[in-house]
Amino acid sequence: MVSHILFESASGYAIFEVKLSEDIGSKSREMQESIQDLGKFGKMVQLQSFSPFKSAAQALENINDVSEGVLNEYLQNILELNLSKPSKKSKILLGVSDPLIGQSIKAALEINCDASEKTQDLIRGIRLHASKLLKGLQSDDLKKAQLGLGHSYSRAKLKFNVNRIDNMIIQAIALLDQLDKDVNLFSMRIREWYGYHFPELVKLVPDNHQYAQVAQFIGDKESLDESKLEELAALVGDDSTVAQNILDAARGSMGSSLSEIDMLNINMFATRVVSLSDYRKSLISYLSEKMNQVAPSLTALLGERIGARLISHAGSLTNLSKYPASTVQILGAEKALFRALKTKGNTPKYGLLYHSSFIGRAQPKHKGRISRFLANKCSIASRIDCYSDNPTPKFGEALRAQVEERLNFFETGEPPSKNADAIRKVLEELALDVDEDESEDEEDVQMKDAFTTLEAEPSKKDKKEKEKKEKKEKKKKRKLEDAMDVDEDSESEEEQPVKKVKLSKEEKKALKKAKKEERKKEKKEKGAEGGDEESSKKSKKEKKEKKEKKEKKSKA
Repeated sequence: MVSHILFESASGYAIFEVKLSEDIGSKSREMQESIQDLGKFGKMVQLQSFSPFKSAAQALENINDVSEGVLNEYLQNILELNLSKPSKKSKILLGVSDPLIGQSIKAALEINCDASEKTQDLIRGIRLHASKLLKGLQSDDLKKAQLGLGHSYSRAKLKFNVNRIDNMIIQAIALLDQLDKDVNLFSMRIREWYGYHFPELVKLVPDNHQYAQVAQFIGDKESLDESKLEELAALVGDDSTVAQNILDAARGSMGSSLSEIDMLNINMFATRVVSLSDYRKSLISYLSEKMNQVAPSLTALLGERIGARLISHAGSLTNLSKYPASTVQILGAEKALFRALKTKGNTPKYGLLYHSSFIGRAQPKHKGRISRFLANKCSIASRIDCYSDNPTPKFGEALRAQVEERLNFFETGEPPSKNADAIRKVLEELALDVDEDESEDEEDVQMKDAFTTLEAEPSKKDKKEKEKKEKKEKKKKRKLEDAMDVDEDSESEEEQPVKKVKLSKEEKKALKKAKKEERKKEKKEKGAEGGDEESSKKSKKEKKEKKEKKEKKSKA
């Protein structure tokens, strides 16, 4: 049964002592009505201590700690002052609203905490009657404190938002896509509108931006003469022949004449189209700068616009980094995917990645493979950008080189490099680029901490090679130990351990030749000894044969 309750409010911490509580009938209707009645609820709990916050900054610090389940020093001091240490005689059970803060209180102060439904009902009643139960507060003080603390807490969360930089990229790419549509639509409108006056200009100037600039510059075609050729040539890309053709076409144009008001409106609309296209160029440069700051590896791999579209579609760079490669591959083709699943057809091979140059360069039969491989590299690049302290485009360049090698592999069959080798090379390059003035030990630790997630798991072959090396090293250590155990008191110099000396290749060859010659001499000596024995055996046999012949002759 709960003995005390901790109540966190916007004004401070309050500790209530539970006088009366019902365990069996806690969910009954009468018990719930008694919680809502202040007269009955005031007999159930009694205020033991109320410690208000000294400032708004202290209140914000405490609410951040409570939301994260961390025990603040201020709260720890309050609990130590008002609650005695639990013993056999006095059993203290503290009721809290959040089990996380209860775990930290128990770990620090060894006070058991409870966050069950019965405790939550009591805390709900305290929150309902807080303005009257807490002494020294007026009716509006608690509401004002809650409002101010809510604003400051939300403002702090926005400041520490991980995705706050991604929001600029998301808005920029959305505006850029909208500008592309608007500029194309407006340029078609200006071509149509100015074409009534000068229809021949459409074929001479095919570019939309140049057409709007030329239409703004010419205005009435009858005012165009040779004095304006230089300025006109500058607008058309310093091409004097095109400018001369425009002048000749204006003199013999079939277009109708327009009034001054119509020409004024056309001119104003042309200036608006030119300004929109100029702003679009500046927005592209802004987007490239932002992408190089936030996601340099993804930008080096895919480019600014495709990378920004992936981040925008995922919602943030953090969300994109959490996606598996299979999700990144079809990101942007959700409708086709669900349609294929519904009709049991073929699922899409690519979504936003289709606009990448790698898929355009691949052959039709290899497009699915290269899109899967590219999605794998995109997921790696997004994780590097999101979770590394100092993101660099070198990883993206290495991953881009891997995709190029895979394209080459489809054409020529040359095997591409492994992912672990490519990333290891980049890590070595980054280690070499570290400044000499700073301490090398600290920088190595930082590099390891920043790129621990990037190290690939060793393959089975690598594990076997490592095991073999370890076994060889153990054997060498054993041999050295055996050599060191030889008695030092032995008189013979041969038995003493001799230090191994590294020999050159020529010395090793000479030793091998000497050993071969010694072996040949031993064989010759053995052969000579064997020959003497054989000669003695032959002489004995000859004597026996002579005796037998003599005996035969004598008998005959």
